Amino acid sequence: MGSQATGVQPPAAEQTRVFDLPEACVAHVLALTSPRDACRAAAVSPCFRDAAGSDTVWSRFLPPDYPAILQLHQAPAPRLLLSRNGTKASSVPVASTPPATKKEAYLGLTDVAVLVDDGGMAVWLARGSGAKCVALSARRLSLPWEDGEFSWRWMPHHLSRFADVVQLVSCTCLDIYGRLPTAALTPATAYAAYLIFNTADGYRGLSFPDQETTVSVGGRAVSRHAVCLRPDDDEARRFIGADGANNIGVRGPKLRRDGWWEVEMGQLRTGDEAVDGEEVAVSFEVLGWHPKHGLIVEGVEFRPL
Repeated sequence: MGSQATGVQPPAAEQTRVFDLPEACVAHVLALTSPRDACRAAAVSPCFRDAAGSDTVWSRFLPPDYPAILQLHQAPAPRLLLSRNGTKASSVPVASTPPATKKEAYLGLTDVAVLVDDGGMAVWLARGSGAKCVALSARRLSLPWEDGEFSWRWMPHHLSRFADVVQLVSCTCLDIYGRLPTAALTPATAYAAYLIFNTADGYRGLSFPDQETTVSVGGRAVSRHAVCLRPDDDEARRFIGADGANNIGVRGPKLRRDGWWEVEMGQLRTGDEAVDGEEVAVSFEVLGWHPKHGLIVEGVEFRPL
């Protein structure tokens, strides 16, 4: 009878150990995990280290269009290079050195947001998962009352990764819309959309819990929430009465490390495969017709959960 039937283990010399496996075999297994898991495996065992750093593994984690993104990242540009959190990374236009390995390419795309679409969008990778993150600039959003300087003012901002942001001068009806092809996001991934904003001194009309965000995929609303960009119970009471200051269930803003504020607009999940012509649409609306001014919009971000 064999050793399996008798319960007798084969001699140690006949056992296949992990470090006996070919590096290509180990790399194939690690490529089926995630960037975070591959790095952990390299730290745990020396027999994983070479395989975990191979191009076979990191090619699996890079998006299919990464060469085009890298080309934009490496090209010299007559502007400041900005990190994804808006801080200045370089004060002179220089071209970065092409990455020597796929892992270097991956890490480079997680450290810096690359401007694409003539500077109207920024793209980077989530370090832990490799999923694409996309930011639409204010120039790529649909704004109400776009009639020159009367309602909106375009201006540069020292915290922004984009060439300019937009400030609300004055309006009564405020609704902001953005669209992005689902093909621009990573398939089979859960995302959240965020409005990235700030406010000028003396802002008005942004403190009431009668603001709403909607996220739609392929024309179907998948998420809708009540939000408030600048919660202020005292101002809300002056305009809509004591009962109007109830913020239960209303999403408020969070201050980011880069100095901007963000409010989650909603969540979505991309399909296993991109559908031609399918878009993700996001909107922010202030439902009342009271005067509003002082909102500064940098854009909308889509980030994996």
